[in-house]
Amino acid sequence: MVEAVLIDLFSLPPNLQNNIQGLLRNTLETIEKCFSIPAPFVYVMCRQRQGSERNGEEESFLPALSDFQSLKKRLEVVRSLTTAAALYTIKQRLDEKDLSIIKVILPTLRKDLMKVYVDHLFTAVYQFEFEDLQVASDGENLQIAEPWSEGQALPTQDVALIRSEIQMYLESLPSLKGELTILRSSLIPDDIFLHGFTTRMGGISYIPTLSSCNLFSSSKRRDPQVVVKENLRRLANAAGFNLETFHRVKIDHANAVCVMGKTEPDSYDGIVTNQKGVTIAAPGADCIPVLFADPVRKACGAAHSGWKGTLLGVSMATVNAMVSAYGCNVKDILVVLGPSVGPCCYKLPHESAKEFHRIDPTCVRQFDSASPYIDIRRATRILLESGGILPENIQDDSVMDQNQNITFCTACHPDRFFSHFRDGSNFGTQIGFISIKD
Repeated sequence: MVEAVLIDLFSLPPNLQNNIQGLLRNTLETIEKCFSIPAPFVYVMCRQRQGSERNGEEESFLPALSDFQSLKKRLEVVRSLTTAAALYTIKQRLDEKDLSIIKVILPTLRKDLMKVYVDHLFTAVYQFEFEDLQVASDGENLQIAEPWSEGQALPTQDVALIRSEIQMYLESLPSLKGELTILRSSLIPDDIFLHGFTTRMGGISYIPTLSSCNLFSSSKRRDPQVVVKENLRRLANAAGFNLETFHRVKIDHANAVCVMGKTEPDSYDGIVTNQKGVTIAAPGADCIPVLFADPVRKACGAAHSGWKGTLLGVSMATVNAMVSAYGCNVKDILVVLGPSVGPCCYKLPHESAKEFHRIDPTCVRQFDSASPYIDIRRATRILLESGGILPENIQDDSVMDQNQNITFCTACHPDRFFSHFRDGSNFGTQIGFISIKD
């Protein structure tokens, strides 16, 4: 069932501009007739002329809107200078109400353009269907447009202009939840390496569980790739790395490691490099973003270590990749565990807990319960030390000086970090990043 209707009057052809009242009236009449109770939310999207008075424009729509009492409280006129700004505003309204099934009524000439905007600003969470704007004044039913997949692709230069418009609009948005904040470890020498762990502040993601510096997009979440890209651009500017040489692990919750410069695996949870100026990163939203630095051989690594990856030894796999690829000595490698879910909050089913108990009983609390508490950080430290990493070369939540602690529990600090465990499936994501300075 359609949950929302978007009427696109943003760029009507010149021959229809004088009939905007009739077009809107006919369209609203059709919506009232065709949709059951409750009526869908209706958004009328139109251009705001630069320098025009908003109230004056509002008055021009009143005759067409006043007769539709059933829609009155569910109808909103959205005016913006650009299509990108108007659509993004409407997306916010949809997300506030958790709406996903949208009918778009628009002039035929706008259809292919609109599909490009939708493809960039929305994810697979949303379902769109398109109908032609009814031009006739006799109130005939709207004609169904050609299916999306059969539409002719826009010229490359038109798509590039739309992308540029979206990017410029997103760049103009203010940061949410305060200034962008980066946590840094005192263990990693900052004269050789650039590194940090992000928090949730300083981005533009507005959905509560994704707000505001979400750094991961998924077809199952409402944050599109363009928003994540803008958050990442702001991070790159604040941290001082080049976004064009940024590489993130391709999560598989396993222990494969990518060596930069060699054939890239289809998926991997660890990545290593000795190339200067190349920034590598691993995400975490309860899983541990782990950073590795060898100041002697000038090599570094990043790993994503969830409970599965921890049991599979992804951290030592990353260490071993640095040793084999760059001749690193295990005793020179520094390891820092970033913000992640702590043993205070994290539980697993008893069968999975057994695996951590085998690593060391101290990794499990309330072992006899159905869902024991698990310390994936301690398990990671024990596995690293068993592999030859010096205890003093590992920084985690066991540091004596709490002013030096950056391994905070993500679940315990909703104001600072995202957490899958706490927030459910539509969760945001932090990253840990590192590069070798030029």
